[in-house]
Amino acid sequence: MSSMRGIDTPIRQRRRMVFREVANLAYTSTNLRDDMEALPYKLVDYEESEYWESVYRDRAIIRERIRLAMGMSLRPENRNRPGHLTEGVEESNIAEKYYEPPLMQVIPSACNACPENMYEVTNTCMGCVAHPCQLVCPRGAIRFVKGKSVIDQEKCIRCGKCKEICPYDAITHRERPCKAACGLGAIKSDVHGRAVIDNHMCVSCGQCMVSCPFGAVADKSQIFQLIRAMQSGKSVIAQVAPAFVGQFGPKVTPDMFKTALKELGFADVYETAIGADAGCMAEAEHYVKEVATGQQAFSLTSCCPSWIMMAEHLFPETIDKISPELTPMVATARKIKEDHPDALVVFIGPCASKKLEAMRTTVRSDVDFVITFEELAGMFEARGILVEEIQALDHMEDATAAGRGYGVAGGVASAIEACIKAYYPGTEVRIEHAESLTECKKVLLLAKAGKMNGCLIEGMACPGGCIAGAGTNIALEQAAKELSKFKEAAHDQIPRKNSEQDAEPYGDA
Repeated sequence: MSSMRGIDTPIRQRRRMVFREVANLAYTSTNLRDDMEALPYKLVDYEESEYWESVYRDRAIIRERIRLAMGMSLRPENRNRPGHLTEGVEESNIAEKYYEPPLMQVIPSACNACPENMYEVTNTCMGCVAHPCQLVCPRGAIRFVKGKSVIDQEKCIRCGKCKEICPYDAITHRERPCKAACGLGAIKSDVHGRAVIDNHMCVSCGQCMVSCPFGAVADKSQIFQLIRAMQSGKSVIAQVAPAFVGQFGPKVTPDMFKTALKELGFADVYETAIGADAGCMAEAEHYVKEVATGQQAFSLTSCCPSWIMMAEHLFPETIDKISPELTPMVATARKIKEDHPDALVVFIGPCASKKLEAMRTTVRSDVDFVITFEELAGMFEARGILVEEIQALDHMEDATAAGRGYGVAGGVASAIEACIKAYYPGTEVRIEHAESLTECKKVLLLAKAGKMNGCLIEGMACPGGCIAGAGTNIALEQAAKELSKFKEAAHDQIPRKNSEQDAEPYGDA
């Protein structure tokens, strides 16, 4: 399926506009309830909508976006009395608020009720004499009207044989983009044909959100509460996922980005890749001692929350194969809190499902906030910080190339493999990696069938890895190029293994 990623569409512009204005409320509002109620009129201040049939629908959608950006849930549409935009705002006007599921939500007023799955003859049908589409249809669903093919949707079984054989490519397959992007079949339909998310199946990867051309799927944000925490006088320290490189403009170096974060008000900035460095060392040892010896059939990496949630839901027999190591986000957060016991920690990354990981009771004490690069861009805009014009006053030089490589598909497994080859020469390593939940599901089926024994299996919910996460700002190819340069700039290739298993530099880059 084609991707809109990397294109600055009106949907992305409007999302960023809402993040900017919600951040603005936190920074400047003296009467939050009134200012929040006025915001839809400020953002939609025209008489005719450019995108919808009316400004009223436009504002209705913006209202729900504002609620989600404030960390609140959508208002139910099926109740007798209308709910105010600010209903429940007191619970969000605080300096500490965890995400409450569901994280991913469909804004009903924005959903186009796209066809879920249908084949349709377009006007490029030439009405050919051969009629191959009619001949291959197993259900007799195709007839000819005035010389042109017509598909009877009641009889059609969506097999696609007509599309495959049409010599003019005149038959199109129409499917709901959000549903096509979901590898778990979590997108259903309501009684009006609009998309709804089955929260029991959803693993919050966010691929539906970035695939909807109407911007009907959105997630919750913590930017308002993060700003409140920063205003409280507490020390707030940022850890940034390696996928940050390039996300704020081609001229922005890692050093400039670190200085920009400090200008925004963060007390310090750590690379999340230092947690990845510690993790790849531990996972290398685990593979050698458990998997290579045959004591454990195979091993699953644990850093992608959506991949792990899918494994736990659909393949419970693999739970004991999931790496017991801390994810890079949690490992880095614990390191920060060792260094700064009274500080709050915010993870800034490309990922929607990290918001859910931070909600877990075992993680809450370590990670206080999770925001995406897209949300951070809104904060920079609200404060008038032009990241491309920042003069770098800091250095980003915490991690090795191995840890930074976690941001791209295959990077986790290759980092662990590099550590195994350096620490345990002669050990044979079998690596498998899957990207996208559809491919992850396939590899877990093979593992369940005993076809992956002896393997270290890396799973990434987003095709391309973290650099393709739902909260990123740039195209995948550009992000991959920037991350490659960031890895090359690392002083060391892999962390040094010592008796305490602490990460120290090992081998010059």
